[in-house]
Amino acid sequence: MKRILFFFITMFFCLNAFNISAFALENFDLTSEAAILIDADTGQILYEKNSQQILAPASITKILTSIIVIEKCNLQDKVIVGKNPPFVGGSKIYIHEGEEFTVEQLLYALMLASANDVAEALAEHISGSVEEFTKLMNEYAYKIGCKNTYFSNPHGLYDENHYTTAYDMALIAKYAMKNEVFKTIVSTRQYIIPPTNKQPETRYINNHNKLLWNGGKYYYQYATGIKTGYTIKAKNTFVGSATKDGINLIVVVMKSPSPVYNDVIKLFEYGFNNYSKEKLIDSTVPYTYLKLNEGKTLIPVAANRDFYFMKNINDNKIPAQNVILKQNIKSIHKNEVVGKIELLIDGKVIDSIDLISLQDYLVFNNMSLNKINYKMYIYPLVAVFLLRGFYRKYKRKKGLI
Repeated sequence: MKRILFFFITMFFCLNAFNISAFALENFDLTSEAAILIDADTGQILYEKNSQQILAPASITKILTSIIVIEKCNLQDKVIVGKNPPFVGGSKIYIHEGEEFTVEQLLYALMLASANDVAEALAEHISGSVEEFTKLMNEYAYKIGCKNTYFSNPHGLYDENHYTTAYDMALIAKYAMKNEVFKTIVSTRQYIIPPTNKQPETRYINNHNKLLWNGGKYYYQYATGIKTGYTIKAKNTFVGSATKDGINLIVVVMKSPSPVYNDVIKLFEYGFNNYSKEKLIDSTVPYTYLKLNEGKTLIPVAANRDFYFMKNINDNKIPAQNVILKQNIKSIHKNEVVGKIELLIDGKVIDSIDLISLQDYLVFNNMSLNKINYKMYIYPLVAVFLLRGFYRKYKRKKGLI
């Protein structure tokens, strides 16, 4: 009887564990129309829902605006506000024409207070006009890898020609989070702008991201950023980042009713609880050997970068590794690319890593450098110099020179 009872108890826990795992892979019952969860370091997708659906981004647009400003300016550069930015609608810190700020001050106002007037002031500072700046934004988006994105302004106020996807925003956030200045700004809760030449009052800037506020209803202890967004047509949008036990995650949710944070925390928890990061390829050790000289010579080759994989703890699936080496190689230099490793999941290439030679193998007149008998060449040369020296000494002695 005890054995039968133990069997059913065991089966109960196994089935519940299976159901939890299965639920984790389902839709989470997210209220957001589109969502994506990625590993911030590798870009690996851990979860997605309608991630390629084209939607209005609202103020998460400012992520791209911010990283462009950081890369194009020095933080202490002076910005003088033009006549147009003070009149932009929506969220603002009420800047004035002719008011002077540093780029750093405006970046904090942009990303914490989501100031639309600041977005236009920075756009004009860099490109001379909003129109020219948006060209730069779209060039950046394309280089980052966005395929379904077009920005018509630097702040995200609704425009039918201003759109992106959750996937593209994840790419932009991944790119931006590589920058330490950006990371510092988006993780800051409060910032103070002292009085300026046009404003005698101190401006106190608070971050709209409720995940960062300790003691608040939506506080999330692992959160590190990034940006909130809202317009009536876009609804709530959000790009968030979090770090736990060496794992860095990025979440994007779009077109979500308030509050957006339930979806975001749910996605973060899924990522942290269901994935572990494993190093599958180590660039510091030889990966394989290149056979040269009809197989008589083995040249060690290594990956030119490490490869980490976020493995789902509920299965053992890891990428297959397909090695492709160049053929008919005669001479190679150290660090020369001699092939690649393709990483595949279910037959689909998810990444490709170059293989580089760890040493030289040079051939001169059909003789490899590392096979040359140096004695055969060095000894005769030494002998020639010695004989020459003796001969000159002999001629001096005889008075011939």
